[in-house]
Amino acid sequence: MKKIVLTGGGTAGHVMPHFALLPQLQASGWEIHYIGTKDGIERELVGDKLPYYPISAGKFRRYFDLKNFSDPFRVVKGIVDSLRILRKIRPQVVFSKGGFVAVPVTIAAWMLRIPVVLHESDFSLGLANRISKPFAKSLCLTFPETKNSVSGEAIVTGTPIRREITEGSRQAGLSRCRFVEDIPTLMVMGGSLGSAVLNEIIRLNLTELTEKYQIIHLCGRGNLDPALKNTRYYQLEYANEELPDLFAAADFVVSRAGANAIFELLALAKPHLLIPLSRQASRGDQIHNANSFAKQGFSLVLQEEELTFAALLAKLDLLEEKKEEFTSTMRQSELVDGTGNVLRVIEETAL
Repeated sequence: MKKIVLTGGGTAGHVMPHFALLPQLQASGWEIHYIGTKDGIERELVGDKLPYYPISAGKFRRYFDLKNFSDPFRVVKGIVDSLRILRKIRPQVVFSKGGFVAVPVTIAAWMLRIPVVLHESDFSLGLANRISKPFAKSLCLTFPETKNSVSGEAIVTGTPIRREITEGSRQAGLSRCRFVEDIPTLMVMGGSLGSAVLNEIIRLNLTELTEKYQIIHLCGRGNLDPALKNTRYYQLEYANEELPDLFAAADFVVSRAGANAIFELLALAKPHLLIPLSRQASRGDQIHNANSFAKQGFSLVLQEEELTFAALLAKLDLLEEKKEEFTSTMRQSELVDGTGNVLRVIEETAL
């Protein structure tokens, strides 16, 4: 049986794309193992879904910290741990999503001549992937523009998306919200923590917005407002199992511009407006993500600094006017099937 080792951790973004690959890897006959840290978020998320092997890992910091003197020894121990585990499993390939835990695994695989496939979700390579790249055989990128800043070969694949996202029921989504079919449904997504800016502009102008739209509002944990009573407004902190149905019910989406979220919108060919996090609140990755999608003809973009209710209404009117054009462009993109693209690279790279 073919064997693959998955690795990556530190944040959910370095773990969740693995789960999009699992069903097809399993259907293709792969035996799957996971290497992560003992107490990182990857340990929590993987749970008992896969055989899990904890290793030592040191964090790579761009700032001064006393741990910078001890963590290199943790990386060396992590390489030794990984060598022992990889010799035992003997996989045909390692697939890494990045994060500091992936570095010792990648180096150990290189030492054992096991090919490594890296995947970068962000617009620019993260530090762990930059360190790992010389030891890897293949590098998968999410955004076409990233290829211009990467030396050597790289493949633009998009990002793996969970298959169940595309299998929602529009009727089930409308029924959950007690919405009707003949009024356009607008979905507003601020991420798992929510967006204070989006929450405020939607709620302050709710009466006017619901004259035209039914609104599904993912407002973030702890941000529900039980005082709001409107039959065309459905709020929830976060969507999990119900998310595919809510997506299916939505005609238009207003969203932040995190990589996973926007590639779900691409996979669904859902007309959308992106309002990326400002540079004051982030290092600017969401701005790059949104600009890339706009350049490819997938998205309308409204910068947070320019967000007013009048600007929002104007963009929504334009989105409705050009919805067929956006939908057609998204459906024709080669990046729609990020899961299939990454799986092909894995198959072609494996021993």
